Amino acid sequence: MTDKRNPSHDPRRSLPSVDALLRDPTLHAMSIAADHTQLVAAARQALDEAREQITAGEDAPALKALAQRVGEIAQTGHAPIPLPVINATGVIINTNLGRAPLSEAALAAMRAVGGGYAALEYDLAGGERGSRNALAREALRLVTGAEDALVVNNAAAALLLILSALLPGDRREVIISRGQLIEIGGGFRIPDVLRQSGARLIEVGTTNRTRAADYAAAITSATGMILAVHPSNFRIVGFTESAPLGDLAQLAHDHALPLVHDQGSGCLLDLTQFGLAAEPTPMQSLAAGADLVCFSGDKLLGGPQAGIILGKAASVQTLARHPLMRALRVDKVTLAGLIATVRHYQRGEALTHIPIWRMIALTAESLRARSAALAERLSVAGIAAGLQPGESAIGGGSLPGATLPTWHVALPAAAHGDLNALAKRLRLGRPPVIARVYRDHLLLDLRTVPPENDERLGDAIMRGVRGEK
Repeated sequence: MTDKRNPSHDPRRSLPSVDALLRDPTLHAMSIAADHTQLVAAARQALDEAREQITAGEDAPALKALAQRVGEIAQTGHAPIPLPVINATGVIINTNLGRAPLSEAALAAMRAVGGGYAALEYDLAGGERGSRNALAREALRLVTGAEDALVVNNAAAALLLILSALLPGDRREVIISRGQLIEIGGGFRIPDVLRQSGARLIEVGTTNRTRAADYAAAITSATGMILAVHPSNFRIVGFTESAPLGDLAQLAHDHALPLVHDQGSGCLLDLTQFGLAAEPTPMQSLAAGADLVCFSGDKLLGGPQAGIILGKAASVQTLARHPLMRALRVDKVTLAGLIATVRHYQRGEALTHIPIWRMIALTAESLRARSAALAERLSVAGIAAGLQPGESAIGGGSLPGATLPTWHVALPAAAHGDLNALAKRLRLGRPPVIARVYRDHLLLDLRTVPPENDERLGDAIMRGVRGEK
């Protein structure tokens, strides 16, 4: 530890300067080929990391180790950014790792339009300007039965646009249950998003119980909307009650108000077939009487990041004409990937072609067989590994608390020592492997690893255990 009573003994003072570090022979060849500015930035990052390690009580790294770390950081700068990783956490929709991986068809569609020009806002038949939303609208209408559809850049943007466009100047009050004032990822809160639109929140009910009568009692001449928000990233259990969406629709329409349902996850399939609790679908929300439903494109839908709005044609067209729409619109690549994803549902092939649904559909038995094969390969290589039963999570603000049975490849601390250090070596390897440390084992869940990556994963684990890159 740093001796605070005698600053001259601070081991951080032993670290070299940036210039001295870059003069190390380990970096000589790289300094000839690489960009000097990039190397300087890499050296500063390596030194910052070393200072943090020393502050945490670790020994100061040797000059050679520091130079090697500079090389790793600089080489990462030549790799695709963000760096692709192997997700062995078992969290299917992992927000920190980019949420839903895309289908081959979606990737092909995105490459096709991204590599050149595309008829994004051009009517090929008429030879004149067209609508960039037309193809996505038709695909979404066919799959969901909605009157109309609109795509923006994420679900928060969808809600912001709805509130900005549909609330008249003298009716800015939005009625919402206290139990639905949720916080989404990164510390963003639904109330804050609503306020940015100029809406005034009218909270009704209590955290655990809100009835239709609570909404009814709050309606005044200043009310502009009833909003229902699906609590997709938490669950309240016990003494609870919420107003059915159909009752809210009837109440809203009796007072000539729109009912908007922020449905969140964008689930279009029946989850009960996998032993999971039923999740409301956009189709059910529309059938219950919601005027508009919005949700994410990169959660249970399994597509690229987008905010999807479905509902009554008159309401959707009001949104499409709003000035804010231009700031929130998506590009040609996102639209291509989204349309290709939605067409999987249209063709009835979501379970076989969309990665997250393939992962959800995997059985524990098939995962045990793959995990056993990987554990056996590691054991033959002299690396202690076994199997443990466990649970995979849906994640990503979808189905809170819902898990699927799985099997983990488990590396014990008794054989591998500091598991957090091992997890870090795996993260810094090539390819990076993201695993979980739980109690006295490092766990790898193959549910979130495509089978074609099992061999690469095994190689990466071996290198990490042996301290190789």
